[in-house]
Amino acid sequence: MSLLQLVVASANPDKVAEMALVLEGIVDLLPRPKNVPEVEEDQDTLEGNARLKAQAITHATGLPALADDTGLFVDALGGAPGVWSARYAGEQATYQDNVDKLLRELTGVAPERRTARFQTVVLLCFPDGTEITATGTVEGRIAQQEQGQQGFGYDPLFVPVEGDGRSFAEMGDEKHVLSHRGRSLRSFVRQLDALKSS
Repeated sequence: MSLLQLVVASANPDKVAEMALVLEGIVDLLPRPKNVPEVEEDQDTLEGNARLKAQAITHATGLPALADDTGLFVDALGGAPGVWSARYAGEQATYQDNVDKLLRELTGVAPERRTARFQTVVLLCFPDGTEITATGTVEGRIAQQEQGQQGFGYDPLFVPVEGDGRSFAEMGDEKHVLSHRGRSLRSFVRQLDALKSS
């Protein structure tokens, strides 16, 4: 039986690689068309931004599109960077820019107050307007300095509560067992299976 073809709405190669790893053998992920312009993510929720991206790719291709949006919510910063995680240090911010800003903002904050959570919303949009939405969350804390060389984004700073003290950047592919993106994608697959069998 052929796999359902989904176009990936994300233009971030690191996110796409993680999605492909978790969804291998379950769906056939097609790359985002290069001629589709970036979507302005101007919604104030992760779900809203994921929907914008998925709808744009579905309209452009006529195929189901899979988008995700992820935020890091730090309690001591009132939930920042949150929806603006990718642009925390500015519109053209690099991963390192964002990590450096987060560390600056948390200067002097005690370890027990550096609690945070990662959340990912995955949204699949079909051409007929049907949607599947799944959310994954993982609790953790922000380390006082970068730990590890793997992963991307805030991974060197995020130490999951359910782990063994390593940051996501020290775990490699093991991180998907605990990670927000892994959890949201597994929830998405369960919903997709239910839709197929209904």
